[in-house]
Amino acid sequence: MSQHQTGQDALREQVRARYAAAATKVTTGSGDCGCGQPADCGCGDGCCGAATAEEPGFGAELYTALDRDQLPETALLVSLGCGNPTAVAELHRGETVLDLGSGGGIDVLLSAKRVGPTGKAYGLDMTEDMLQLARRNAAEAGARNVDFLKGQIEAIPLPAATVDVVISNCVVNLSTDKPAVFAESFRVLKPGGRMGITDVVAEDQLSPADRAERGAWVGCIAGALSRGEYEAGLAAAGFEQVSVAFTHQVGDGLHSAIIKATKPTDANSAATATAPASRTTLPMASNSTCC
Repeated sequence: MSQHQTGQDALREQVRARYAAAATKVTTGSGDCGCGQPADCGCGDGCCGAATAEEPGFGAELYTALDRDQLPETALLVSLGCGNPTAVAELHRGETVLDLGSGGGIDVLLSAKRVGPTGKAYGLDMTEDMLQLARRNAAEAGARNVDFLKGQIEAIPLPAATVDVVISNCVVNLSTDKPAVFAESFRVLKPGGRMGITDVVAEDQLSPADRAERGAWVGCIAGALSRGEYEAGLAAAGFEQVSVAFTHQVGDGLHSAIIKATKPTDANSAATATAPASRTTLPMASNSTCC
């Protein structure tokens, strides 16, 4: 195994442990970020920042009161996102939606309500603790048109041309192989399908080293792409009508952003795009560890 692959695996395990601890914190009232700090620390400028309810730019407060009123409390408590992708994606009745990195299920449950009983909402997460919490939340909400899958967003366990919409909330920045995420999203979308996600995005003048100085990878900072990198990465995967719009600042030169893109209607829906010929190698920041 290469040193680069070993580093990627280590970062992925840090992310998994951090979100497993957050789920444990909600379900048992105990647990930590894996570094001795509270699990409800939010997606701040390091592994563990302020509580999500107090962290500007992150957490359940980014949802409308109407949305929050429709959800179990435990889904809200474990919300670590930076936006509201269900509103961004403009979901319609009867559509099939996939949430990458679904966590406690907040966006899956909101999506399920928007697409209605004739639609379907999938949640994909690699953390068993989060999946258990999400399934419990779905049962409490009485959501029958949902399904939570275990897996990695770089290798989505769904057939090609399965979904109408891909959403995600402050998760893509955590991936160590973003070109694979974009390629897999393209693969599972139906021709004409669309991506509508929120994520932390850097201004173009910030180098990877600049981003690493501003926070840890598991804190949604060091792994953030720049606006230009995001646009180029989605275009390289085959997407059209790509847009990256900043919504609010979450750090020096870092913003929560709405990212939209569309799969061409004439795209080959049977194509498998899990192994793009060329992938961007992301820098391994020296301070991208949990603590």
